[in-house]
Amino acid sequence: MMSAIPLLIVPFILYNLGLMLPPGGTAIWSDELFSLQMMSGGIWTMTMGDALIVLTLVFLFVEIVKSTRTSNASIVDHLLSTFVFIAYLIEFLLVQGAAHQIFFILMTITFIDVLAGFSVSLRSAGRDVNFH
Repeated sequence: MMSAIPLLIVPFILYNLGLMLPPGGTAIWSDELFSLQMMSGGIWTMTMGDALIVLTLVFLFVEIVKSTRTSNASIVDHLLSTFVFIAYLIEFLLVQGAAHQIFFILMTITFIDVLAGFSVSLRSAGRDVNFH
């Protein structure tokens, strides 16, 4: 049953924990984690927000793979993923700290998860139909 829990709730929790850290607000998401000197002479910088988006994309991949299952757990997973998206949407609209580009991208990734999960499930369910 633990596999039915949507992984995209983790970035939601991490973002909200970041809002509670001092100095507060969305400043933590622009903090630099590291930077690399490229061969071209440019400098590539990874921020906390960038890392959170990358982590969320990894979770999106896992969620799409999970959506290929055909069981009752996948129905619960899709339902919970929809609730996670609704939580993102409500927070985006009502919480000042969520009015940030990082949070919007996380919410968009979650919406893609909901659409992809239902699309994959419907597509695979259509192939499971047998006519006698």
